[in-house]
Amino acid sequence: MLDLHTHLLPGVDDGSRALDVSVRVLERFAAEGVSVVACTPHLAASRAIEAPVAAHAALRAAVQAALEATAPGAITLVAGFEIMLDVPGCELHGRGLTLADSRAVLVEFPRTGLPPGATGELLRLRSSGLVPVVAHPERYKGVSVDTMHEWRDVGAVLQGDAMMLLSTGPMAVLARTLLEEGLYDILASDNHGDRRTLSTVREWLRELGGDRQGWQLTEDNPRRLLEDAPLEPVPPLRQPRSAWQRLRAMLGRR
Repeated sequence: MLDLHTHLLPGVDDGSRALDVSVRVLERFAAEGVSVVACTPHLAASRAIEAPVAAHAALRAAVQAALEATAPGAITLVAGFEIMLDVPGCELHGRGLTLADSRAVLVEFPRTGLPPGATGELLRLRSSGLVPVVAHPERYKGVSVDTMHEWRDVGAVLQGDAMMLLSTGPMAVLARTLLEEGLYDILASDNHGDRRTLSTVREWLRELGGDRQGWQLTEDNPRRLLEDAPLEPVPPLRQPRSAWQRLRAMLGRR
């Protein structure tokens, strides 16, 4: 599996606080079958010109070296940022801001509500030659299935928060609807030095009869994204209502 959204550079943002924490998370990832991890610390688009690319590369190398001591060759760490589109029109080319030097750039919006022209900003990025990857689209206040169709229509990629599929509340309901409708392109853990993982959701999808969807969302499409190759459509995961009722019952026992 490839996890293209984590906060595992120690002490950089609200993610992992220490090197040993990052290494423990990555060791667990390796044991669960993750082979590529993108380190994507927060960055405001308005400060992209100041992005600490070199400093983060040094930190990433330190984490990689520490991991090699305990799990040699298990995981490759790649660069990236999670860029908050706080102002429109910012230049995001050529500064080491994309995922693993691909054309894909991980972006997010404020959770409090979409700014005016959000879809237009995604179109601007796509027209500039980048591939905007919208992080956790199910989280933003006021979004709907129609919003997701608009974003995909302008060429954006939707990266779901994997663990939201196993959560509760309105965001989780929307997340499962997007899965049912085949609107997610990839899934990621958004791990912040904690227990969040792709493997739990991959197994859950397998139990639902969604082995193909799990493979596409966590392996095939993430790899295609890094290779600047076209992504494959993920089939809708239609399930009898009883399957979702079992999930709700399971969540209620937690």
